[in-house]
Amino acid sequence: MKATAERQKGFSSFELKVLAIVSMAADHVGAVLCPETLFLRYVGRLAFPIFCFLLVEGYYHTGNVRKYMARLGVFALISEIPFDLAFHESVWTLEKQNVFFTLLIGLGMLWLADKEREIIIRIGIIILAMWAAELLHTDYGFRGILLIAIFQMARDKKAVQYIGGAAWNFLWGNRIQSAGALAVIPIALYNGEKGRSMKYFFYLFYPVHLLILYFLTYIF
Repeated sequence: MKATAERQKGFSSFELKVLAIVSMAADHVGAVLCPETLFLRYVGRLAFPIFCFLLVEGYYHTGNVRKYMARLGVFALISEIPFDLAFHESVWTLEKQNVFFTLLIGLGMLWLADKEREIIIRIGIIILAMWAAELLHTDYGFRGILLIAIFQMARDKKAVQYIGGAAWNFLWGNRIQSAGALAVIPIALYNGEKGRSMKYFFYLFYPVHLLILYFLTYIF
């Protein structure tokens, strides 16, 4: 009984997802509705590192990578119009693509790189994925793919994973993004458990909350 209780300490995947979407919502409220409130943007920096960490964990726990990629692809397409409306006040623009595209490219990179034993080929796959993210102008761009690669390559070396994940936030030369280094605290408390299953809630939250933000800006 004691061992079971100890395994349950920390954050499950479900709890990390809740923390990430709350952080993301705060960030988007700050960006769209009250850009002068920098505190919300600081809070929002926790979201992306947590999502990248969970993407890597999800890859190693999923029973079907192709279905996982299909879900990300479908919601990337569903979310693009809400993303463009909220951040660009346009129904469609190629200026930047939503974060689901970044995660989709990252998942494809994990899948391809995991099949290769040669380090040179693995590095080449990572560079190709970074190039694709830049070509498509996805949210977080090549840096987002790099963070996914860091979490994957150091998955069996937790200290390196946490240090690398924290250090990534300082690559931007941006004081606000540096707050994202704090995301390694809840990540380090991940207990390896799935927790409650509300998979499609988390997928749907992204486009729905962006539409709400757009309508709020339209009303006010």
